Amino acid sequence: MNHSRRVCLFALLSMIGGNVAIARNAAAPKWPDTPLARTQALALLQTLNADLLSHDSATLTLEHWCGAHHMASPARVIAQRVRGDDKPLPAGWRAQLAIDANEPVKYRHVQLKCGDHVLSEADNWYLPNRLTAAMNRQLDSSDVPFGKVVQPLHFRRKTLSADLLWSPLPAGWELHRAQMRPTAGALAMPHLLLQHRALLFAGDGRPFSALVETYTDQVLAF
Repeated sequence: MNHSRRVCLFALLSMIGGNVAIARNAAAPKWPDTPLARTQALALLQTLNADLLSHDSATLTLEHWCGAHHMASPARVIAQRVRGDDKPLPAGWRAQLAIDANEPVKYRHVQLKCGDHVLSEADNWYLPNRLTAAMNRQLDSSDVPFGKVVQPLHFRRKTLSADLLWSPLPAGWELHRAQMRPTAGALAMPHLLLQHRALLFAGDGRPFSALVETYTDQVLAF
């Protein structure tokens, strides 16, 4: 290999390495493992949880979160489809949706992304017969988030459960603060931090969608 080819190859590998580093940085929030950082992380998770619970559209809430924390410009959330892993409607949810065994149900699995950040994984079971033909086409063929597609229904959200999957502070920390000592490493956090289960109701009061939304560590990647 001549000198010019070696230089080109080195430059290409450097670019690839740089891109990998960027991807890793985007995928792994780096917080110091200190009592203050743990308290701040918990406060942010509780703030996001409260924001999600107080708004009907998780998509718009995530866009506001992404923009407020300068995570992407523009702060626009898209739904990246994950195909080939259809899941059956969870047991008991036909009753929640007020449908019989013959009512068709479609499944849509997406990753809600803002810039390079996958902020949540959403499992969505919806009733195509309660949506318009245009909405169904858009859900089948586009990366537009579900909440934006069905906005004309003037929907409201009923949260069935909201679970914090991880807490930066151990149980009883307020009684044993002296034992919470900083370490030299980064704060270890799991990939999945928060999960909501919810139903969406149209303006006429009929449910048309059941959701499981699982929020990732990327909500703290700033």
